[in-house]
Amino acid sequence: MLSKVVFPTSADPVLLEITREGPIFIMTMVDNENRFTTEMCKAICEALDHVQSVVDDKSLEEAVLLTRGQDKFYSNGLHMEKAFSIPGFKDHSFMPMLNKLLLFGIPTVACVNGVMRSDRGYMCMNEIDLPSPLSADMCALLRYKMQPHIYRSVVLEAKRFSGKDALAAHIVDDVAEGVEPTFELAKQVALKIAPKAKSGSIYTMIKKNMYPEISPRHMMNTNLKKGN
Repeated sequence: MLSKVVFPTSADPVLLEITREGPIFIMTMVDNENRFTTEMCKAICEALDHVQSVVDDKSLEEAVLLTRGQDKFYSNGLHMEKAFSIPGFKDHSFMPMLNKLLLFGIPTVACVNGVMRSDRGYMCMNEIDLPSPLSADMCALLRYKMQPHIYRSVVLEAKRFSGKDALAAHIVDDVAEGVEPTFELAKQVALKIAPKAKSGSIYTMIKKNMYPEISPRHMMNTNLKKGN
């Protein structure tokens, strides 16, 4: 395993860590509820650049990114106070980060602690209850990822999906009981798809063609601007 690399590299507090187990690059978010702020978005992008540079420099033919949180939370979503108080947060921080992750050049696996667990936890989007709008680009992403009736329940009903419910709705690919069994399951999934990284730039090219409605929207403001 490689030594741990923390992000952001130039400031405190540490928001996430990158470690490596063979072909698996493990991104662990360590900011408690792991809410998305400007700082968290920048840290994620910096970490993705680090992983991609290692893959490219070493010409790795097997590589996969596994993201995870700690204990109870994978991520509790946007930090609403900061998201709405900082001009341009969505266009210059949040959506470019999602775009970078969506089109990342190697396979990715999300170990969603709480949801990939069958014994506890749930997943939901509660914007309708806050209330808070969902942008057109976020809605486009959700439509690609969910069946129409599931998408409706998620955005208009704020339905809570347990691990088993999320599996039945094809929101997640598998579930396990407990934090460590879930992590081990995610690593097994990651190892199966790691060889696909050998396709190199073709991997990102295919992703762009998979999501033609989404990528142009997200790419409009791909620079994370200082102070936003």
